[in-house]
Amino acid sequence: MIGLRRVHHVAIICSDYARSKQFYTQVLGLRVLAEAYREARDSWKLDLALPDGTQLELFSFPSPPPRPSYPEACGLRHLAFEVDDVAAAAQALQGQGIAVEPLRIDEYTGRRFTFFADPDGLPIELYEASMSPGI
Repeated sequence: MIGLRRVHHVAIICSDYARSKQFYTQVLGLRVLAEAYREARDSWKLDLALPDGTQLELFSFPSPPPRPSYPEACGLRHLAFEVDDVAAAAQALQGQGIAVEPLRIDEYTGRRFTFFADPDGLPIELYEASMSPGI
């Protein structure tokens, strides 16, 4: 056994750094840990944190290829965040002009979840920590 403990970070390559930085910091509310421009790569790197310490790295590179999706390609399927109330979180996103799919119930856990997309179409899931009354 190699002793994995938790996910340390997830890395995302974006097509428009300023737009994605605004989305992840202002819309999703992630805290900035560090930001650096790497001249040799013509690339920005933004380190972001969730309250539990999990990190998200946001990269920009010149002319990255689009993410294949619909039908889904092999590889990372989506990024999922746990929230206390998925309906309230979805409503907050919709209030900021973010399209959110209808709420669904996980048939195995009974918990509510939904999906939306980041500025580059990366699927993001909101998954409820525990059941709330009503849908």
